[in-house]
Amino acid sequence: MSLKNDSFPSSAAFDAIQSSLQGDDAERKDAVKKGNAVFAFKLKNNQGQEQGWHIDLKDKGSVGTGEAPAGKKADVILSLSDEDFGKMVAGKTQAQRLFMAGKLKVKGDVMKATKMEPILKKAQTKAKL
Repeated sequence: MSLKNDSFPSSAAFDAIQSSLQGDDAERKDAVKKGNAVFAFKLKNNQGQEQGWHIDLKDKGSVGTGEAPAGKKADVILSLSDEDFGKMVAGKTQAQRLFMAGKLKVKGDVMKATKMEPILKKAQTKAKL
């Protein structure tokens, strides 16, 4: 099942992250060990629509739509534009720069948010944004 939403071009990255996590069992376990959190992404597109995706690196190492897997809460919620998320996943900008510029808002455990960047880097090679 594709996680891509045509209204959010950068959402293809969630498919790439899912593929990266499911492709290699050792890599998935490593990501869960390093991440140890549920990361939620709230993206806003050019039309002002909002959509949420999550990456569960607490238990399964899975990706899905919505703020968190059923019955769970996100440890970190990252809110940003679809365009900026695309740039971040493509390696054209860093989360820290977006945060400092006020383009990335973080709710929850900010320290856990810093653990997200290596996971996104693994998806860079697979995502064609």
